[in-house]
Amino acid sequence: MTRTSPGPTVGVVGGGQLGRMMGEAAAPLGVELVVADPTPDCPATPVVRDQLVGGFDDEETFRRLAERADVLTYEIELADPDVLERVAEETGTPVHPDPDTLRTIEDKLVQKRRLSEAGVPVPEFRAVETAEELREACDELGYPAMLKARTGGYDGRGNVPVSGPEDVEAAIDDVAGPAMVEEMVDFERELAVMGCRGDGERDTFPVTETIHEEEILRESVAPARASEAVRDRAREVALDVLDVMDGRGVFGIELFQTADDEILLNEIAPRPHNSGHWTIEGCHTSQFEQHVRAVMGMPLGTTEQRDPTVSTNVLGDVDERQPATLYGDEAVFAADRAHLHWYGKHEVYELRKMGHVTVTGDDTETLLSDARDLRDGLTFRD
Repeated sequence: MTRTSPGPTVGVVGGGQLGRMMGEAAAPLGVELVVADPTPDCPATPVVRDQLVGGFDDEETFRRLAERADVLTYEIELADPDVLERVAEETGTPVHPDPDTLRTIEDKLVQKRRLSEAGVPVPEFRAVETAEELREACDELGYPAMLKARTGGYDGRGNVPVSGPEDVEAAIDDVAGPAMVEEMVDFERELAVMGCRGDGERDTFPVTETIHEEEILRESVAPARASEAVRDRAREVALDVLDVMDGRGVFGIELFQTADDEILLNEIAPRPHNSGHWTIEGCHTSQFEQHVRAVMGMPLGTTEQRDPTVSTNVLGDVDERQPATLYGDEAVFAADRAHLHWYGKHEVYELRKMGHVTVTGDDTETLLSDARDLRDGLTFRD
């Protein structure tokens, strides 16, 4: 790729924190970003060439984005794959990952069926739309079970535990649309693998342990505190997942390690993922640089890890939506090998992802304790 100024351009549907960190990673490569997002002055705007304001299914916005870009990608599954495909055909601007991959992943039921058919191990699941269908499925799968909205869910939204028959009616009402129900997995830990598909290449970042509370990711620990055999098996499953995907890019692959050390696929994100933020400081190539390399058709970077790394999310801790002012960050800046990432969101509300703190070092348990202490010292309360 010949270096010019201005350089080659990636058009990104979505301008949230993922687009922001993608822009930060693209600049040293000589690659520029233009993002399309419905929120004016979205988080990515300070670090990208330009923002187009438009919805995630706005064909005219997508067309304008494609006309300014050498390749299109997306940082959010709300991007309409049909619109992306039409615009790509009309403008000749390729889309990576392929819109077919987005179609597969955006519907959790379609995703599970496709991966199961390909031989990827998944929890038992059933399609359900009514309370009666959910009751019948839970009679087969057993209680408790997890009901999931087929589309639109994230950060635990759209996921409803079903503890017993008495929860069935409320769970269906809560999801309010087509759904699927899965057996509740008795897992030892949750894992994640950032998989990468390049031009004739595929690779994975080191297996990460992810710690959730209320279905929201709180901490990522790399390498995962699992045996080498478990990590090897997780990587094998992730590579099998990549074989089912179409197009280039980074994929967040969420997994369960069961109580008997089996690996089951949970969900896939066709983009950089929260569980891979640690790679910015923890690896020679971050997941964001890797995604830019991949979609541009450049060789993939090494996924080698530098040091043990822990990343912890900074979440909103206020009762009502309000302007975002972070307090207590002095301790992060004073700590050795600690790094604050601020997402630039103007408003904060309860449990909204506002940033993250990453700590690198030698001993994983010490890193986890230090990262939690630094995070717990941060607040949006005056």
